Amino acid sequence: MSITLSSVIIDAAEIETEGAFWHRLLGGSIHRTPTHHFIQAPGLPVIVVQSAPEHVAPSWPDGTSQQMHLDFGVGNLAAADRVATGAGATRLRPSGDIAPETRTGSRVYASPAGHPFCLRAA
Repeated sequence: MSITLSSVIIDAAEIETEGAFWHRLLGGSIHRTPTHHFIQAPGLPVIVVQSAPEHVAPSWPDGTSQQMHLDFGVGNLAAADRVATGAGATRLRPSGDIAPETRTGSRVYASPAGHPFCLRAA
């Protein structure tokens, strides 16, 4: 039996904001319906932003569980940081989490709907 990951579903109360964020961060194409936004970026499963009007953002790392998070490998952490924050991400960890001399480590963010994700040196 073979199992593949075909999509990742992300709940959001405001799918326009959340869908636009993931599209700006990952690139590719976006298809919108009234209840779902489908982002297809090269090399990734489909990212689906699903309307969840009662969604409440997790308060991780200082509160309730994060439920899950996504890790993305990037070639240049500083450039990826600029793209992520420019698209609307919020940093959840201080900027000292990266070793500037080696550009290794990861940076932790939240999407506009509060979903945690990391950018890691690839």
